[in-house]
Amino acid sequence: MKLTLAEPNYLKDSVSIISELVNEASFKIKPNSMELVAMDPANVAMVIFKLLSSAFTEYKVEKETDLAINLTNLKQILKRAKSSDSLTMEIEEDKLKITLQGNSTRTFYLPIIDIEEKEQRIPDLHFPVTIKTKTEVLNDAIDDVDVVAESVSFMVEPKKLTILAEGDLSKAKIEIPSKGDTIIVSDTPDKIRAKYSIEYLKKMITASKLANEVTIQFNKDYPLKLEYKSVDKLFMSFILAPRVEND
Repeated sequence: MKLTLAEPNYLKDSVSIISELVNEASFKIKPNSMELVAMDPANVAMVIFKLLSSAFTEYKVEKETDLAINLTNLKQILKRAKSSDSLTMEIEEDKLKITLQGNSTRTFYLPIIDIEEKEQRIPDLHFPVTIKTKTEVLNDAIDDVDVVAESVSFMVEPKKLTILAEGDLSKAKIEIPSKGDTIIVSDTPDKIRAKYSIEYLKKMITASKLANEVTIQFNKDYPLKLEYKSVDKLFMSFILAPRVEND
């Protein structure tokens, strides 16, 4: 295989985000895309990533290849890529060879590792509500609730999304109406409410580096799904388990 990116930030930013949740993971290098599906060690969050062949200036894949890598080490190498560099990945003697070409040519070799893990299946989830909004709207709301608590409730009505958190003494409530850049599509007239970890959400919303819009889907005491897309380039989504309250 030989994969070349003229804009290394697509991979650099993606690996930086994924490595916050997962330390080691296996990329599938397919004929049309570089893909990854991984769970965090606590089995609370899943990340689904796809970098399309159309994002690359050169994409040669003779057969589907599994590429298991320590993401922390990969992130350190990708940090060295300037946005003006071209980045090429090849496999050489059971190592991933990464070449950064700019004013100089820099070559790095990373060991391909063995990961004892079962193939992750993406769960088949159905949501009664879908919210599309600008990434900064969600980012600001999560930053606001982070000041007061460790978990956050998402509550949706047909015309409004409310994000709220309660600490021991403090409270934060952010109301986002369905207008302008925010579109709420709901199959039900009922209020839907679910609670999630702010710590995980803070890691996931860094994917706003990759896209200007985010799609939010959830249900009562059900996983949350966040989806980020850059058309013809990449796709990243996260599934986060709910925090179920014991009555």
